[in-house]
Amino acid sequence: MDHFPTNWGRPRNDAYDAYGTFPLPHRPNNDTKDAFASGVQRTQQPIVTGTSVLALKYKDGIMMAADNLASYGSLARFKDVQRLHPVGKYTVIGAGGDISDFQYIQKFLEELIIEEFTSQDGHDLGPAEIHEYLSQVMYARRSKLNPLWNSLLVGGFKDGKSFLAYVDLLGTTYSASTLATGFGAYLAQPILRKEVEGKETELTEDEAIRIMETCIRVLYYRDARSIDKYQLATITADGVKISDSRHISTSWSFAEGIRGYGAQTQ
Repeated sequence: MDHFPTNWGRPRNDAYDAYGTFPLPHRPNNDTKDAFASGVQRTQQPIVTGTSVLALKYKDGIMMAADNLASYGSLARFKDVQRLHPVGKYTVIGAGGDISDFQYIQKFLEELIIEEFTSQDGHDLGPAEIHEYLSQVMYARRSKLNPLWNSLLVGGFKDGKSFLAYVDLLGTTYSASTLATGFGAYLAQPILRKEVEGKETELTEDEAIRIMETCIRVLYYRDARSIDKYQLATITADGVKISDSRHISTSWSFAEGIRGYGAQTQ
């Protein structure tokens, strides 16, 4: 209980001690004593997360794929989240990691595109510029010990050239003809490399779709944070196209031959 009337509700006048009970310069401070609560807070770990994003180069441009699941820990909480986002006329970004941080990234990229449009200088931001901007933002946030908890793939097609690159929460960047984030880097990347590398100028769109479906199916089998509902994005000379949600066909007959630990009954 606060025993000093000058700290009670009414009457209250910081310039006049109505009751004359305590010297104003020495009035006790009744603010919170919880040093942690009054300190600067940082995100300690991602909360609602997306898993793998896949991307490859084919002869007409770039193809990207990501499922529609956002997990709350191990709970498959949101099953209609679009993790492929168009940026301008030439670029798509795909995000794994924290969904709220991805929404923040979408917001400031939208502001960047609007600012570039209003300048009316005859230039549009392409995928290389978007990737460079994201790499600077991610590294700056990491340097402030307040990272955006995402792994991002940036794919685009401009001036007849395909662009595909990666950036993560540390500001690490690299480029390749096939890229994957999350568990896809372990489970899907070997398939992508085998099917795509060295054939980037020969792969048709139908072949690229078949490869993506194979990878999404493997991830659905093996990654507990994925579902069978996904989207495809293509970025070509004709522009950006993001498909409606699709369902991958699966077969679980192989599970009959799996035997676990303990006594076997058959």
